[in-house]
Amino acid sequence: MVKISAVIITFNEERNIVRCLQSLEGVADEIVVVDSFSTDATESLCQPFRVRFIKHPFEGYIQQKSWAAEQAAHDYILSLDADEALSEKLRKSVFDIKNNWQADGYSFSRLNNYMGRWIKHSGWYPDVKLRLWNRCKGDWGGNNPHDKVIMQPGSRISRIDGDLLHYSYFSVHQHLNQINKFTDISSQEALGRGKKSSLFMAILKGIWKFKRDYFFKLGFLDGSAGFLVCYFSAHTTFIKYLKMRELKKAVK
Repeated sequence: MVKISAVIITFNEERNIVRCLQSLEGVADEIVVVDSFSTDATESLCQPFRVRFIKHPFEGYIQQKSWAAEQAAHDYILSLDADEALSEKLRKSVFDIKNNWQADGYSFSRLNNYMGRWIKHSGWYPDVKLRLWNRCKGDWGGNNPHDKVIMQPGSRISRIDGDLLHYSYFSVHQHLNQINKFTDISSQEALGRGKKSSLFMAILKGIWKFKRDYFFKLGFLDGSAGFLVCYFSAHTTFIKYLKMRELKKAVK
């Protein structure tokens, strides 16, 4: 049986952290929480659990998660965000893998909860994530804030049953704040990679994003929550390109 280190990064996650930690009990052999100096009750809520709590300055999602994985005692990493939790079916799948580890990495679906409703369409499901892997074969990469585990060429990846439950947004206000935060990061990253932007591009990409998610990806089947998800996803795309345009003008 292999030993698994569960790794979580946190900042002011008192609303979510207990649910996340409870889902890892009996599955993880070690839980490492890397916290970027929370000012709420995150640390005290971790204390009743078997957690190694480490404070580390936040330098970006990819950088923080990569550093956190390096702190684990075991090479087999299970990475969760604080607002995520393993479903019972996924807990069983992970436990079975511990007894018969064969691949280099394992992916599974993420099911998003939006203001109390589980979103089954809208471009938000199955939202496959690779979060269980041998750190000798892969590490965090991607573009902030959209981090992902990138495996070495030739690595074997398997899909397992069960959903990673993601409690995404509790209110429209929270969603709007996150959009503003993430588009600040993603627009700077995209501009740094040489991506182009214009007002026409921002409008076109925003319209296409809504059309794709609401109609082609069946967002309308998620009811009013699906409409909000698709609208805000399109709004995020629109704002990202506007901010890129603004940043490019500022540089000139």
